[in-house]
Amino acid sequence: MKITRRNPVVQTIYTSDPAPMVYKDTLYLYTGHDEDNSTWFTMNDWRCFSTKDMVNWTDHGSPLAYTDFSWARGDAWAGQCIERNDIFYYYVPMNKKGGQMAVGVAVSDSPTGPFHDPLGHPLVETETGDIDPTVYIDEDGQAYLYWGNPHLWYVKLNEDMISYDEKVGIVKVPLTEEGFGKRTGDSDRATLYEEGPWFYKRNGLYYMVYAASGIPENIAYSTSTSPTGPWTYRGIIMPTEGGSFTNHPGIIDFKGNSYFFYHNGALAGGGGFTRSVCVEQFQYNADGTFPMLHMTEEGVTPVGTINPYIRNEAETIAWEQGIKTEPCTQGGMNICHIDDGDFIKISNVDFGTYGPKSFRACVSCSSNGGTMKIHMDSLDGILLGEITATNTGSFNNWVMVETNVKNVTGIHDLYFTFHGDLTGNLFKVDYWNFQ
Repeated sequence: MKITRRNPVVQTIYTSDPAPMVYKDTLYLYTGHDEDNSTWFTMNDWRCFSTKDMVNWTDHGSPLAYTDFSWARGDAWAGQCIERNDIFYYYVPMNKKGGQMAVGVAVSDSPTGPFHDPLGHPLVETETGDIDPTVYIDEDGQAYLYWGNPHLWYVKLNEDMISYDEKVGIVKVPLTEEGFGKRTGDSDRATLYEEGPWFYKRNGLYYMVYAASGIPENIAYSTSTSPTGPWTYRGIIMPTEGGSFTNHPGIIDFKGNSYFFYHNGALAGGGGFTRSVCVEQFQYNADGTFPMLHMTEEGVTPVGTINPYIRNEAETIAWEQGIKTEPCTQGGMNICHIDDGDFIKISNVDFGTYGPKSFRACVSCSSNGGTMKIHMDSLDGILLGEITATNTGSFNNWVMVETNVKNVTGIHDLYFTFHGDLTGNLFKVDYWNFQ
């Protein structure tokens, strides 16, 4: 059986509020993390994933949690990360100890963290729903931070990115019907703007994309020829769909394509408090406007391939069933909670013109173990080979296991299927490669 779904892009946990960032040849995706079985927005940390091809996503774990801020008491909600001079700035909202939501900033010299709080206090707060920060550095070097629900605020960030121009101060954006559309029905808000702004510039035009129209939300947008408005309402991009009463946009160009990230409730057990990030590819209209976009299971097509002859992290996944990830005792992450019948798919693996002779993987095991079979192009496709993981003494003791494989050339999907008698953690895998 072939797996053709690519949305949601992460299946190991519930993710929300996507914030994509391109750095060098990699797209990094920062997300919120809805805890399992949530009946509210129970979110304690942020997560980071990356891709070079838009279909295989590497899990980098949690680069930041609300507990990294001495002044915060909870609620690691929607944030956005940006790079400046090879330093990474992550703007995130949290509830203050003894107070309301406020926006903080964390800094790292790596896009995958760890991040730390350089201030020891919030960066901005108005006590009016300070959530959902979005950040952009304009061509002249001036950086802007927008945020807010029910209001929309902005500041002009200083070059250090952890302070703002206090002469200008915190500016409240006029939410006019001309700028943000007219809301109808029983509401105390005059315009469609709700929350979750995403601010950026493209071809001389500034875009403000946002969750709109009340609950349940759709995604709408406004544009301006100035980074601070006035804004002109342009319409709805994505209608209300997908089993989640909220949504959150993230738009970016990568390797010559335009991508629209959002979240829905598509995973098993998903809903308004257990959401999942998805992505669609699109093309702007000739005048810079958006086409109407809809949520799909198919997602996007690959823009690259996987090299099987280098170290590949086991937590680099196109699709999976039953797998979890965790911090690895060797550094990075590993896959875990592997049961009989679980599987992983890796898309677009390029074996070249000669093909492999063997396969190896770094594994650990504290039980009788199990096997990992390597199938080509489908779950029951040609069996290239299989490895057996036996007891290594503990899950902290990692060993390499190796097997000969059938020769295969060209580009194929790989399916790693897991088998064993034990219910639970058969074994763990850190990384793999063909030789």
